[in-house]
Amino acid sequence: MSICIIPARGGSKRIPRKNIRSFCGRPMIAWSIRAAQESGCFERIVVTTDDDEIAEVAKDSGAEAPFRRRAELADDHAPTVPVIADAIDRLGIDGRTSICCLYATAPFVTLDDLRKGRERLETTQAPFVLSVTTFAFPVQRALRRAASGAVELLDSEQAQTRSQDLEEAWHDAGQFYWGYADTWKRAHNIFDPGVQGLPVPRYRVQDIDTEEDWLQAERMMQALQAPRAV
Repeated sequence: MSICIIPARGGSKRIPRKNIRSFCGRPMIAWSIRAAQESGCFERIVVTTDDDEIAEVAKDSGAEAPFRRRAELADDHAPTVPVIADAIDRLGIDGRTSICCLYATAPFVTLDDLRKGRERLETTQAPFVLSVTTFAFPVQRALRRAASGAVELLDSEQAQTRSQDLEEAWHDAGQFYWGYADTWKRAHNIFDPGVQGLPVPRYRVQDIDTEEDWLQAERMMQALQAPRAV
């Protein structure tokens, strides 16, 4: 049995109401719900929220919202793991049920990504499987910028290393995390030893935390949805 849990609190500040703001024609959260539905992976799709309006939009989009999240798990500093663990407890989910935490702001997630994530969890028995992607530029060439505008390398030892000789670096794509219910309940964070990364192409990854991010994501979606020339 697999259950999708979508965390969606109401108090986003940098982009107010971003979880239900219209994104390319539908509420943002509806994109995640639709991908979860089309994947065929889940017996239930549950939204954990503290907000009645988000709950209604989620239900209109085909998900459940059977409870309201406690205030202490809905502020700016609430980590993902305890939010999902709380939902597991409140839903009375068995420990070996596979749980996918799918973010509400993941409009580029695909049903294939979700299916591959579950398969990787089942075949590897890793604590978690998460979506990852590569940095577009070598992180070893990152710069520190002072208030004066002056810049310097964070790692000066890499100044003369050819970019093709630098190790490729990856980051969390911020879309989904698969794990078994009992793992979610005992974990301190997602990055326990043995966690598996499922590659996602960079053109389908975008953090959406600012208005600039939102605009970038809309342009990416428009490009992905544009008819291709034959």
